[in-house]
Amino acid sequence: MSLKFGTDGVRGRAFVDLRPEWVTNLAISASDVLQSDTVVIGSDGRESGKDFVSALRTGFESEGLSVWYMGTVPTPALAHAAATHGIAGAMVSASHNPSEDNGIKLLSAGGKKLNDDAQSEIEAILESNDFPNLTQGASYVEPSYSHLANDWVSTLRESIKDRNLSGISLVVDCANGAVSAFAANTLRELGAKVVSIHDAPDGTNINEGCGSTSLGSLRAAVRDNSADLGLAFDGDADRVLAIDRQGRVIDGDFMIAICAEDMKSRKALKDNTAVVTVMTNLGFHLAMKEKGIHVHQTPVGDRQVLAALVANDWSLGGEQSGHIIFSDLSTTGDGLLTGIQLLDIIARSNKRLDELADFAMIRYPQVLKQVNLSKTTIDIESSLAEDIANAEIELGDSGRVLVRRSGTEPVLRIMVESLTDEIAESTANKLVLAAESYLTAS
Repeated sequence: MSLKFGTDGVRGRAFVDLRPEWVTNLAISASDVLQSDTVVIGSDGRESGKDFVSALRTGFESEGLSVWYMGTVPTPALAHAAATHGIAGAMVSASHNPSEDNGIKLLSAGGKKLNDDAQSEIEAILESNDFPNLTQGASYVEPSYSHLANDWVSTLRESIKDRNLSGISLVVDCANGAVSAFAANTLRELGAKVVSIHDAPDGTNINEGCGSTSLGSLRAAVRDNSADLGLAFDGDADRVLAIDRQGRVIDGDFMIAICAEDMKSRKALKDNTAVVTVMTNLGFHLAMKEKGIHVHQTPVGDRQVLAALVANDWSLGGEQSGHIIFSDLSTTGDGLLTGIQLLDIIARSNKRLDELADFAMIRYPQVLKQVNLSKTTIDIESSLAEDIANAEIELGDSGRVLVRRSGTEPVLRIMVESLTDEIAESTANKLVLAAESYLTAS
């Protein structure tokens, strides 16, 4: 198998791209690199998850590591357990992908995402093909450490100190995923009025027409319940998107902008700096400049954001997709924690989400396109260099272009931002046509 680490672990079609025997070899390869004699494992509730949990256990235990299994829990709950106990972690999840897919996210000792060197070391060991022929466990692993999630929930409640969320009504879309058993109860305990949807996972319905990649039903539920807002999680709940009362999507850019300004006002934003990726909207950069907040930019992936936060002792960063990291409170992106921080700002400011978003930034029109690269090996980025340069000249200071290969699938992603939708769409289409012409010629 030729699976590689992407921007967030490895993932693929369960039992086709991602096989239990390969996952066992991954565990063996990672055992020394994770720098821990114990690994805590969790899954996001997919039907195939139990097979991959068993495969991980087989590999880790063959190398002398102890395994703690938490059962179906969000990735941030797993990361919190790893951080609290100073141990490594392994999450069985394909995040926002459909239920037929699955994946593995590895955390080193202390609940930290692997850096590039650690991932490269694991990949090198995997490619050696020198592994014992281990028999998979006859029985599935029992979740005897599920109680560790309670500590995570307590930390969420304590993150807003002695304040509460009374007076706020919201709808939460749990994506039929790992947060289904946690979101509504936690928010209700904090005083919010909560309607919960898509919170009945059956192993096959995760992310199916729901969650952060399909916001239609949440938008309708916010309207039908006259709620103040809605929160949509992905399958493993390490990210969240919001819907305001007008039905508008409040993405990670807006939430980071809102939180950055609030944290600056409370002197909680270290060095007055927010960390974002190259995908962050131009409007965010302009708004932060106006508000006196510095912006540090990283490659795509919350792993890259976290590395910058840790290296510089900064306190806030994230992605447009809704992966947001409050590094003083968590070692990874946490959708429920982010939602609570946002709701706390709403409660303290006595402003609606749409009001906070309107004041935080103006979104520049952004167009995203992709080109299939599965049948080519050419250096498409170099081929497009002149086309990209010409597009940037045409846009000037009122727009930008970003072209990059995906870290998780064989596609070229093309992003264009401009003052108008028409200009952004036209520029993106030109780049798509150029890319396709080079691919055809090759």
